[in-house]
Amino acid sequence: MFRRRPLDRPVESARRLTAGRLTLEIAGGSVVGHRYPENYDVLHVDPELPLAVLCDGMGDGEGSRVAGTTATETFTAQVRAGWPAVGAAALRAAVAETQRRVRQAGAAQPGLTGCTLTALVVEPDGDQGWLVQLGDSRAYRLRDGLLELVTVDHTMAWLGLLHGWWPADSPEAARARYQLLRYVGHPDRPEPDLLAVPLRRGDTWLLCTDGISDQLGYHRLRDLLSARRDPARTAEALLAASLDEGGEDNATAVVLRVHPALPAPR
Repeated sequence: MFRRRPLDRPVESARRLTAGRLTLEIAGGSVVGHRYPENYDVLHVDPELPLAVLCDGMGDGEGSRVAGTTATETFTAQVRAGWPAVGAAALRAAVAETQRRVRQAGAAQPGLTGCTLTALVVEPDGDQGWLVQLGDSRAYRLRDGLLELVTVDHTMAWLGLLHGWWPADSPEAARARYQLLRYVGHPDRPEPDLLAVPLRRGDTWLLCTDGISDQLGYHRLRDLLSARRDPARTAEALLAASLDEGGEDNATAVVLRVHPALPAPR
């Protein structure tokens, strides 16, 4: 579908996990794109837990790589250490520790050490999932043909559009797009958005960095997610589309589909 570069993370076969009465099928991957020589997106799809984490480093230096790697590893380790307990308090504590570790790692870096963080973790009984977000990497949900953006961008551009400070296609909005108000590594250690989201059979969830959301419009995203391919093929299609549209940034996508639990073998 697309020519891989050494810094791409190929999409592996979808993993199947059981959470209560639900089966979760999940896959993700990343491409470096055409603009940058390195890939500063970091992705983790857990092999055992219903957990996906992605980070998008800020800038194109070593601090970006350090921030994304540290944030992904720390947040994942915190969730795994507390499992099977999942809830707002535990996730806030996990993000606080992630912030601390990234700030600590950044002390040895000459430039900015920061990244976005977006994660989805599903409770063991499958009743609901939790979205955790700092920055502008997004989470979408496709349900009954309607694609909804569930998260908000923690950027000055988002505030400007919300309050009518400038038109969406204005130079002011374009400049403000890259002014992050909350991110991992921020000196004030801002709190994340935590959203408890119900999971319904037939749902499709997409976590992605702005290399996907900035280049693929609403209808293109909806059509690709609605094609009912398995998650691995859907993730590949999203990454390929980002390259077709110019590959102006590193692009990372995680696709999760919700099915009824498979019957136990006899």
